[in-house]
Amino acid sequence: MIPLSVFRFLKELKQNNNREWMQVHKKRYLENEKALKQFYQAVTEELNKTDSILKTKVFRINRDLRFSKDKTPYNTHRSVSFSRAGAERRGGYYLRIEPGNSLLAGGFFAPEPADLFRIRKEFEADASEIEKILNQPKFKTAFGGFNREKSVKTAPKGFDKNHPNIDLLRLKSFYVVHSFSDEEVVAANFLNNVIFHFKLLRPFFNYMSEVLTTNLNGESLIDS
Repeated sequence: MIPLSVFRFLKELKQNNNREWMQVHKKRYLENEKALKQFYQAVTEELNKTDSILKTKVFRINRDLRFSKDKTPYNTHRSVSFSRAGAERRGGYYLRIEPGNSLLAGGFFAPEPADLFRIRKEFEADASEIEKILNQPKFKTAFGGFNREKSVKTAPKGFDKNHPNIDLLRLKSFYVVHSFSDEEVVAANFLNNVIFHFKLLRPFFNYMSEVLTTNLNGESLIDS
């Protein structure tokens, strides 16, 4: 379980986001980090029962201030990503713990240009399979659909702005999000809740992995 102390600490940090306060409360921070890392390890172990996780990355609490107008030194959330192993497995899992804004996400955030072009060409040719996945009842209830915060205004270069699948073609990322209440995060079944939602992503990951490891003729791009 994730202890309630994690939320208490993050709420207080938000009100006292400075190095002096953190230094005084460093012991609390380390105790909470230990509990969170145990939870992340449990998630990794559960994912590995049906998937293959190459790396579990815990993001630093220190903010990168180089290009930010906001000079507060610390993130007031804790987050972790789980990277899948092997060239044949695409997509990634993400979990964020934050008072009032906890969530998990999965998919393809800002894919590199070659992958983005390949995905768009697939959706240009036939979007029926991805639409079927997005509209599967449990998936749709959990995630609603692709996050659409970032997209081109009209159409990507080389694509028809009047194409019937233009809403998909305009996207720059292909990922979904599920939010959790604070009560859900500290509940005894939160681990099972996270794993349940991550498992819902697998048909999406399987389909996109096939797209990104083949060319438009369906020929494998992975060295045998």
